Amino acid sequence: MPGLIGKKIGMTSIFDADGKNQPCTVIELGPCVVTQLKTEDVDGYAAVQIGFGEKKNPVQAAAGHANKANTTAKKKYVEFKDFAEGSVGLGDILTVEMFEEGEFVDIVGTTKGKGFQGVVRRHGFAGVGQSTHGQHNRLRAPGSIGAGSDPSRVFKGTRMGGRMGVDRVKIQNLQVLKIDTEQNLLVVKGSVPGAKQSLVIVEK
Repeated sequence: MPGLIGKKIGMTSIFDADGKNQPCTVIELGPCVVTQLKTEDVDGYAAVQIGFGEKKNPVQAAAGHANKANTTAKKKYVEFKDFAEGSVGLGDILTVEMFEEGEFVDIVGTTKGKGFQGVVRRHGFAGVGQSTHGQHNRLRAPGSIGAGSDPSRVFKGTRMGGRMGVDRVKIQNLQVLKIDTEQNLLVVKGSVPGAKQSLVIVEK
């Protein structure tokens, strides 16, 4: 499905026609530049590569790649496979105008990093809950992680403490509430994964 690259500005709320207060996310969507057109003959598959944001001090290879599209090196590149054949050309600028108010979109983002977390926060464990039987330091402990003699190992996928966050997440079917073509802003209903100023991908 075709889409664009954008930047999450933050959250706000707007009132709909019925007077309900709708929480929404504001995304600066585009402008994006078509930096490469991949074909079956040359690349083995058909896709459209677009870039977003300005790259500071790009290496020569990145600058040369962007020069083919008469643009500058970009911070983020994404490929989309479902653009209609012949609908875009090398160097074309794509803006938020390709979306319409009221339609539903899918948004991909990277969740906030939480660092190393224990099982209570990471997996919702309840802990012991009571300081009984001399368990003075077991309130947030994971408890047993498996038998000893057999199987004599910990099974893969056992829920334990570890790094939390920084995961690629797709939120589907978010409704477009408003579009500001002058400032390239897209307002969608609900929340979007990622921190403020983080890059997101919006797909039709």
